[in-house]
Amino acid sequence: MPASSALRRSLAVIAALPLLSLAACGYGSQAKDDGTAKVAAGAKKIDGLDSVKIGYFGNLTHGTALVGMQKGFFQKALGATRAVPAIFNAGPSEIEALNSGSIDIGWIGPSPAINGYTKSAGKNLRIIGGSASGGVKLVVNPDKIKSLKDVKGKRIATPQLGNTQDVAFLNWAAEQGWKVDPQSGKGDVTVVRSDNKVTPDAYKAGSVDGAWVPEPTASKLVAEGGKVLLDESSLWPDKKFVITNIIVRQDFLKEHPKVVEAVLKGSVETNKWINANPDAAKEAANKRLEQDSGKALPADVLDPAWKSIRFTDDPLAATLSTEAEHAVKAGLLEKPDLKGIYDLAPLNKVLKAEGEPAVDDAGLGAK
Repeated sequence: MPASSALRRSLAVIAALPLLSLAACGYGSQAKDDGTAKVAAGAKKIDGLDSVKIGYFGNLTHGTALVGMQKGFFQKALGATRAVPAIFNAGPSEIEALNSGSIDIGWIGPSPAINGYTKSAGKNLRIIGGSASGGVKLVVNPDKIKSLKDVKGKRIATPQLGNTQDVAFLNWAAEQGWKVDPQSGKGDVTVVRSDNKVTPDAYKAGSVDGAWVPEPTASKLVAEGGKVLLDESSLWPDKKFVITNIIVRQDFLKEHPKVVEAVLKGSVETNKWINANPDAAKEAANKRLEQDSGKALPADVLDPAWKSIRFTDDPLAATLSTEAEHAVKAGLLEKPDLKGIYDLAPLNKVLKAEGEPAVDDAGLGAK
């Protein structure tokens, strides 16, 4: 069997794993309604639609979704059409939920969005907006790793084979001149694919020497004595790179454009509020995390994590192309045709109405 075929088969198996644990409750877990998103009296349904199902992760890099749900920005924009949240732990399961119609719109990282688009031959999802930049760090055990060159020969965790941080770390390692087999993770540095939930325990146990991870996992490791060796934003022009996008199912976008615009309006208003009220926004995000997962983040994790994330409506489309190139170079993706992955017309309509400048799709707009 050719190596590329074996890799694709392995990726398919790994992508399916998160679905097994979610099968009992469909795709993703529905968050509890705490009454923070009440439908206003006299509000009407948009397009007569009862609800719109919105997916996101319990990560601070999905802060727009967390705050938008908690503070009711989405519900306000949607009128009497209910904003129904669904929480995910991994990109493949959210893409599967989108494919099946279990969610309509989702907040997700760039690698799953690229994979979902290419696997469907460009027929299922569209990226319709940006949400966040930054919030990814290489955190290491300072007793074992004192400089970047010391990473060689060590065991470094990433969240999942082929996920956004896994691709970024493999690309960075290659730029150091180190060779790593992308499938096994073995080489001049050992890549350990580890769920963000268990990585802090793996670090404490000494089974990994560091991790290239998003927030709040990075700050959890720092709270355990880890040291930030590298902030990924330092590797990008203007220190900006996409970490979270907004995606939609293409048939939903076609059938319910007004609902999609309403969700985007809620997102734009949320980001504006976050940037104007960072402390209050941080607390709102933490309350939503507690509601969704049953556990809030302590201040020594929440505060530094929140500061490292930049919330933006701009999808930073040029950086998506670069991230796809990194995946190709790492041997995790065949060269994709991303033309058509973006449809930013609804977002730009919302931004114009808000008096904000339009955002660009870097030539990857709908064909």
